Order: sequence, then structure tokens, then C-alpha cells
Amino acid sequence: MVLSLIAAGGYAGADPLPAAGLQVAAIATTQPPQVSLRPISRPTGLPEAVANSLRPKKRPDTRQANISQVPDAPKVPPAKQRAFKAWITAFRARAQAQGISRVTLERAFSELTFDAEIVQRDVNQSEFVTPIWTYLARTVSDARVENGEAALRDHAETLSRIEAKYGVDKEVIAAVWGMESNYGGFRGKREIIRSLATLAFDGRRGAFFESQLIAALQILQSGDVTPKAMTGSWAGAMGHTQFMPTSYLAYAVDFTGDGKRDIWSEDPTDALASTAAYLKRFGWIKGQPWGVEVRLPAGFDYAQADRKIVKSAQSWRQLRITTADGRRLPDHGEGALLLPAGANGAAFIVYRNFSVIERYNVADAYVIGVGHLSDRLRGGEPIRASWPEDNRPLSFKERRELQQRLTGAGYGTGGADGRIGPKTRAALRAYQLATGLTPDGYPSLTVLQRLR
Repeated sequence: MVLSLIAAGGYAGADPLPAAGLQVAAIATTQPPQVSLRPISRPTGLPEAVANSLRPKKRPDTRQANISQVPDAPKVPPAKQRAFKAWITAFRARAQAQGISRVTLERAFSELTFDAEIVQRDVNQSEFVTPIWTYLARTVSDARVENGEAALRDHAETLSRIEAKYGVDKEVIAAVWGMESNYGGFRGKREIIRSLATLAFDGRRGAFFESQLIAALQILQSGDVTPKAMTGSWAGAMGHTQFMPTSYLAYAVDFTGDGKRDIWSEDPTDALASTAAYLKRFGWIKGQPWGVEVRLPAGFDYAQADRKIVKSAQSWRQLRITTADGRRLPDHGEGALLLPAGANGAAFIVYRNFSVIERYNVADAYVIGVGHLSDRLRGGEPIRASWPEDNRPLSFKERRELQQRLTGAGYGTGGADGRIGPKTRAALRAYQLATGLTPDGYPSLTVLQRLR
């Protein structure tokens, strides 16, 4: 979960996305934040590592997607293992200075070795590009909806108690569970200490992963879990709803009352309650939808499709926006227009709760996936609009080129890091307006070719 990959913490690009993480290619405050639909900045009141993190960028399919594209991990040369051991020795001193006991360190680092495969996955994940329509077809499949309905039945009493305590809709909790681990079926089996130590030593974001490693050691020291039982994904996300260690420390709860915040065992109660507690902390509004699919009129001004432009339901109605089935747009409060695949794909009016889910994972596709899955679990219909399936998404290299060419043409993106965030979309929209293109801010191959 938290969370989040792309996550805010592990992601430091020239064009950052709203703080919170998944790249479809490939998360405090003492009071809930004010309701806002604009991209959320990093919360204050917590150490940077805690406030920024959830989980590093997650790839679309938790089981198989792109695995065949990851090269076999190279054998680790003896020199690398020696360097890793030397790093562990130095790290032990830093950990002890932060309150980690020698006993905890001995338990955690006994027979610890470097994992080259993890580094290979971290390096290669940014190249993976999955279109939103493919991502949603996988993550909100009929099978996942059916499994979610079964999970709601099987855990009805627990989810109802969690909903009553935290005010977060049980279908949303179940949807996060389904997206993160397929309802507990794919929680990850890698030893978290080994993964985090490897990434802290030799990954792209050493400082971020070292902060996660310190947090993991604090969890072990608290007695909530043993080193062998602390398992999860290659990037360090743990349990049924995939918490990063810093997020676990900040938000996990003991809902069962057994004295431990156990998100790893077969019983998902603490994990589900922790997810609800997390969403509540960031201002979840019970009963408000994450968004509503809408239909845009002919001749619509696509410059209005900007998360910074927030309007009342009445204002959107005056622009002749209706629900996807042509009905009057309901009043769920102020909302912004989102076009995740540009003018040729589905359109949504998104509300405050969209931004709350973003705290879990910043990618639009992930938030739409959670929201749409929760709707389906309530008996809702599939997304009505078609997607531009004949338009392939830009590769990482092409996204960097797009940013470079936009900047060169006088439309600054704040850097060329291959991440399409608010600055790049604003620059792209300005370019589209100036050249007579539909200003939807969508990074298509057509726009790149035009810039060339």
C-alpha cells in the first residue's frame, strides 16, 4: 500500500506526481487535510521518509506482467558480496545510533546476502509501459470482481465493523485489498530485510530504502513480527495491503486486540483496518464516490480537463456534461475533469476521495482501478466509453524525448525524467493550444512526432 509505489517517497523526478505510487507503464498530519481536489503536496508533521513514502512504483500485474522482460539477475561477484558486507557493518553503526539494538541487528542480519535480482528489477521497471485500458482489464477483471464479492461475503462482519469505526466504505477497503494482493493471494514471499538492505546498498534510491530498512528493524524490535515472517514484495511492500515499513509504523493498527499489528498472517483483519485508518487520516468522505464517468459534448473545451480546475456540479452541467448514460450529473460536491487517455478515452469527474486514494498510489490508473473495482463490487457497470487501443503509449525513452523537445520548443517541463506529471501535462497542453491540437495534455505518439 502504502503505501504507495511510485510512491511519493521513492520517486524524485523533475516532474513529480502528486505526493503519495504505480507507473502504468509500470503517503501525516494530526488533523485530516482540508478537502481539495488539487494534487496533494507532501503532508507536514512527520519525518520526510514517513511523509513521502508508500511503496516504490508498482508494475501493473502483481503476478506475471513483464516478468519475462526482466533479464536474469547476474551472478554476484565475490567483490560485490564483500562490499555488501562492509556496507552492512557501516549500516549497523547508523542503525544503533537510531535506537536499533544489537540483538535486533543480529537477528535481522544473520546470514544476510545480497540479492542481485532485486536490483535488476528496480533498474528495469521504469521501462515497462502498460496502457490504462490493458491495466484496468487486468485489475478489474470479472474474476477479480467475483473474488471481491466472495471476500466481502467471507469477511462481512469484520469489514462492517471496520467501516463503522473508520467511516471508509467496505467496498473501497476490499478494492484496495484486491488491487494490492488479489485479496491476500499474492502478498509476496521475499524477506523484507534482505530486499531493503540490497536496495539501500545498491539501488537507485539508497537513502529512501535505508529509511525503510530502519523502519523495518523498528518493527522487528517492537515484536510485531519475526524476521522470517516479515515477507513481501521485492520492493519492500508488506502484507495484504502492501504497506511500506514507514507507513506501517505511522498508520498500522491492532484491530484484533491481540497486542500486535499483524498484516502478514492469513487473517487480514489488521491489514484491512490499517488501510481504513490510513484513508480516514487523509480525509476520506464516506458515501462520496471517487469519481463518476461522464460524457462530454461536441466541441468541448478540453483545456477544462485539468486537475487544478475544480467546479461545482452545476458549473459542469452548464458546460453540458452529463453522466456516461446521458443523465443529469449528480451533485457529489466540487470535482475536476480527468481524461486519463486523452480526448479519445473515458472521461471522469473526480472528487475529494480520488485524491485520498492517490495517497496510497499516485498513478491515475491505480486510483481509477481501486475506484472502479469498488463500484463493481457494489454492483456497478463496467466503464462505458471506449479506449484508444490503436494508440500505443510512449516508452520511457520516448517520454524523456517528449519532455526534451517540449522544453526545447519553449514549453518547460521542469526536466526530462520520463515521468508525465503536472508540469509536463501543462507544457504539453500549452503546446497543443499553440499548434491547433486538442489540448488534452495526453502524451501521444502523434504529438511526439509533431514535435520532431
